Amino acid sequence: VLAVPVLFKQALENTTTEEGKSVSLRCELTKADATVVWKKGEATLQASAKYEMKQKGTVAELVIHNAEPEDA
Repeated sequence: VLAVPVLFKQALENTTTEEGKSVSLRCELTKADATVVWKKGEATLQASAKYEMKQKGTVAELVIHNAEPEDA
């Protein structure tokens, strides 16, 4: 059985926000409920008070709370 690869239907787009506000990054995948790992550079982000990961069907979302310049 060949596994169909999961691809981006809608890739991430650059988003801006004010320092101290929340910002949402989202992408859409070709397969519902695929495993999504969010990274900043080589570091894998973990769910915390700062990083909130959501996934519903084919849409994956990362919310960064209290955004700071180093979150760029």
